[in-house]
Amino acid sequence: MNKEDYFISCFNSKRIGDDAAIVDGWVISKDAFFENVHFKREWFSLQEIAYKSMIINISDAIAMNAVAKYALLAVALPSNLSRSEIKDLYLGFDKAAKEFGIEIIGGDTVSNIKIDITVTILAKSKSPLKRVGLKSGHYLAYTGSLGSSKKSLDSLLRGGKGRKKSRFFKPVLRQEFIKDTRRFLSCGMDISDGLFSDLNKLHKANTLGFRFMSKISRSVGCSGEEYEMLIGFSPKHKKTMIRRAQARRCSVNIFAKAQRKNYKSLCKAHHF
Repeated sequence: MNKEDYFISCFNSKRIGDDAAIVDGWVISKDAFFENVHFKREWFSLQEIAYKSMIINISDAIAMNAVAKYALLAVALPSNLSRSEIKDLYLGFDKAAKEFGIEIIGGDTVSNIKIDITVTILAKSKSPLKRVGLKSGHYLAYTGSLGSSKKSLDSLLRGGKGRKKSRFFKPVLRQEFIKDTRRFLSCGMDISDGLFSDLNKLHKANTLGFRFMSKISRSVGCSGEEYEMLIGFSPKHKKTMIRRAQARRCSVNIFAKAQRKNYKSLCKAHHF
C-alpha cells in the first residue's frame, strides 16, 4: 500500500472511493494542481494553467455522469505576479467555467512562493456512475486514444517541447458520450493515473481481475493525465456502445474482459 492509499484508509467514510463523493444529491470533488508537482511555469501560459486546473476537476464530475454547477477556488499566488498576470489566470478559470456552464461562487487566496491551485466542483446527477458494479464477463473499454500525455511529459522533462494538441495540454472530456450511454454502463471512471493504475482501482472496488484481449504497451497503459473514460459494460450492449460512440465521434476501444482473478498494475506509482 502506497502512502496515498494508506492516508485515505485512515478515514472511515463510505463516501470515499469514487471520482467524487455523493452527498444529498450533490456530487462533490476536489483536486490540486501545484507548481513543480503537476506543472512547471515554462510549460504553460497562465491561462493554460488555470484552465487545466479546472478541467481536471470537471472531469471527475463527468466521470460520474454528473453536471457540474458550481466551483470553489483556493489559489496561492506569488506576491510578484502583476495584475495583468492575475487577470490571465482569471481568464483561464473563466473559460473553463463558461464551457461547462459552471458558476465560480467563492474560495480563498493566499500569498505563496509559487502557484498552487485547488478546485472544488459541486455537481448534480440523477444516476451517478460509480466504480463498483462491474461483473465477471463484462467488457472493459477506454474512450479515445491513450499515450500522448506521457509522450509530452517525457519530452518536457528532457528539456524538449510537448505537443500542444496532446491530452497533457488539452484534455478532452466525454460528457455527452457518458450522458448518452449511462444506462448501459456497469462502472466507470476517468483515466487520471494511467489505464493500468486505474484498472487497479476497479480491481479493488469489484474484486475482479481482467483478461486482456489486446496487447497494450506500458507507455500507453502507464500514461497518466489522459482524462479519457475507462468503462465497463455487458457484452450484450457492445453494438449499442459502438454505435452511440460513433454518433458522438468518440471511439470505444474494447481491450479486456472482467474475470475472477488477481490483478496488479505494472506502472510506477504516481503518488507518494
